[in-house]
Amino acid sequence: MISITVTALVFGVVFLAELPDKTALAGLVLGTRYRASYVFAGVAAAFLLHVVLAVAAGSVLTLLPQQIVHALTGVLFLGGAAMLLLKKADDEEEVKKPADQSFWKVAGTGFMLILVAEFGDLTQIMTANLAARYDDPISVGLGAVLGLWAVAGLGIVGGKALMRRVPLRLITQIAAVLMLALGAWSLWEAVAG
Repeated sequence: MISITVTALVFGVVFLAELPDKTALAGLVLGTRYRASYVFAGVAAAFLLHVVLAVAAGSVLTLLPQQIVHALTGVLFLGGAAMLLLKKADDEEEVKKPADQSFWKVAGTGFMLILVAEFGDLTQIMTANLAARYDDPISVGLGAVLGLWAVAGLGIVGGKALMRRVPLRLITQIAAVLMLALGAWSLWEAVAG
């Protein structure tokens, strides 16, 4: 059974955390150079693989005692919030343009770019934390993948327009506040439990 509440919470947290990330900018760059649907197919496949790995890692954490899981996820959320607040503005990633612009070449470029750039990234760690916290791998996985796909779609199709209307720093601060709240809540549960 899918929990709409958990899915929505995970979607919001992952979406806000990924929006200011360098991979959203890389998707924007790829989207301006190639057919958007080809780019999205590759990027979406890479994000799906990352979410599956993160949810699996988070599910393993649920085997630990709940107090340890809450303490661990709390510390990791607070660390993620600190990373968001302290990170400098990223420059656009340099993306190599394949000579052949067929579906497989373009999708493969997007897939490899995201696969490498996102491995061990903040949103992957957050997804693992959320999977451990809620012990609901399907809802967490669905929320995370939809959040990542939404950011990828925005980046590929309309990222420049969004960034003109909403300051990147504001988006980063909102994501950091959400992560601080989740971290504090997890630590409180670890102490109170």
